[in-house]
Amino acid sequence: MDDFFHVRPVAAAREELFSRWQPQPLEVKRVPLTAAVGRVLAEPVRAAEDVPPYTRSTVDGYAVRAADTFGASEGLPALLDLLEDIRMGAVPQKALAPGQASRIATGGMLPPGADAVVMVEYTEELDATSFAVLRPVAPGENVIRAGEDAAAGEELLPAGARLRPADVGALAALGITTVPVGRRPRVAVLSTGDEIVPPEVTPAPGQIRDSNSYSLGAAVAAAGGEPVYLGLARDEYQAVLAGVRRGLEGADLVVLSGGSSVGVRDVAARVLAELGPPGVLVHGVALRPGKPVLIALCQGKPVFGLPGHPVSALVTFDLFVRPAIARLLRLKTRPQAGVRARLARNLASAAGREDHVRVRLVETAEGLTAEPVLGKSGLITTLVRADGTIVIPPAREGLRAGEEVEVYLL
Repeated sequence: MDDFFHVRPVAAAREELFSRWQPQPLEVKRVPLTAAVGRVLAEPVRAAEDVPPYTRSTVDGYAVRAADTFGASEGLPALLDLLEDIRMGAVPQKALAPGQASRIATGGMLPPGADAVVMVEYTEELDATSFAVLRPVAPGENVIRAGEDAAAGEELLPAGARLRPADVGALAALGITTVPVGRRPRVAVLSTGDEIVPPEVTPAPGQIRDSNSYSLGAAVAAAGGEPVYLGLARDEYQAVLAGVRRGLEGADLVVLSGGSSVGVRDVAARVLAELGPPGVLVHGVALRPGKPVLIALCQGKPVFGLPGHPVSALVTFDLFVRPAIARLLRLKTRPQAGVRARLARNLASAAGREDHVRVRLVETAEGLTAEPVLGKSGLITTLVRADGTIVIPPAREGLRAGEEVEVYLL
């Protein structure tokens, strides 16, 4: 415990765990498309056929040979013979020869010989068997070619992709009704503290309701994991030890809230040292809120001791636990996108520490403004009132009002 509370930068703390922890792949199962959104693909998905399987029109109009329309105008229209009406879901019966066209609806299959569609608005019907084209079209105009959406054999989604609604729709278009996904990582959540009582209990003087189990469990589910609620443990060595052991037996990761700061009654660091090796890897990160975070490796599984203050617990979850869940899932993460806004007021920070500040977004006459939501890290409603967070990097001693910042949405 010589390194007790020896703070490290955020990235270095993550790397300390990831350099030592090489998890085995999770079991793979197939789930139906109706249950696939948010799941992570365990194997790549390839198109077994062209999508669409035929060249189709994107507008109502006439399927034509584009060359027959070149030079057409209202003053000098191109005159074409009408060959047939192509109904929705029907296969064209006649191929186009020069000077011929077929009437077609949106989504209709182009007949052989056609390479474009003229919108009906740019035509004029002359009689039952002929019409005039008042505007030329280029080859490929107003059509989707066979295989243009996805070609047979093409990798549509890689292993590690987290499925979005559009991905699910694309899979259905390919005729894929089940997908191979990794099992949801099981994450055990244990709240510690003599003053904590369940939410359904009316707190006595000196007690507070447990909110961290529920917010952290929800964060686990949002990250793609399965929360395993271990309940509450008193700030006693044997109680915390028993709780962490239960978590290690039935889960892939363990998350504690409370018991990570310096104090006589704080026992999490002792418990994690006992359950190693290697035990505690990190105790203290150059971060606000969330400085007294614990990161350990026990019995081959990561254990995180997060601060008991609700805001600190959620901030450190996002920085350390969420990436660990993504690592278990083999998730190919996308760059985190933020919203650009102007800071509404000056913000001070200590050099050498990464500050995460809660803000709400306000639309003003000058544009989008980020207004800091100030409050202690024990006040969870500051997150409720916030739209996102901004990060003051360790090299800065603060940000000035009017400075453009990136807001990471909550």
